[in-house]
Amino acid sequence: MPLYEHVLIARQDLSNTQAEGLIEHFSTVLADNGGTVKDSEYWGVRTLAYKINKNRKGHYAFLRSDAPSAAVQEMERLARLHDDVMRVLTVRVDEHAEGPSIQMQRRDDRERGDRGDRGERRDGDRRDGDRGERRSFGERREGDARGDERGERAERAPRADRF
Repeated sequence: MPLYEHVLIARQDLSNTQAEGLIEHFSTVLADNGGTVKDSEYWGVRTLAYKINKNRKGHYAFLRSDAPSAAVQEMERLARLHDDVMRVLTVRVDEHAEGPSIQMQRRDDRERGDRGDRGERRDGDRRDGDRGERRSFGERREGDARGDERGERAERAPRADRF
């Protein structure tokens, strides 16, 4: 049978036990239609990127399943009809990852280098980068268009309209 990963977002005004009850409900829907749920995770209440049905937050739940497509379609249909579920995302995967999902891992446990796979900076250091050296307030460079080294205004030619 094909492998799937599902993410459900439920309304923020549910309690944690009600949100976890939704996970159990949709797990039994998959099981009744010939599938099995390999793993389920409750990610908690998280802030949404944009408002969904006037909600700014939602309970996130994650399911890993091994089910026929008819069972997945039935589960999605029931989730879309359920008043407490705001969004459902189902993705077919080649294999399930071992261990907890990325969302459940602590930030310290994730494998991450200094710059990831982007490589080193071209100039090697932030100093003297694209912007040049930093100056203190009021300090002028030699040949600066705003004035000479003493901070005075440069001489201007008279304008033709001021006669």
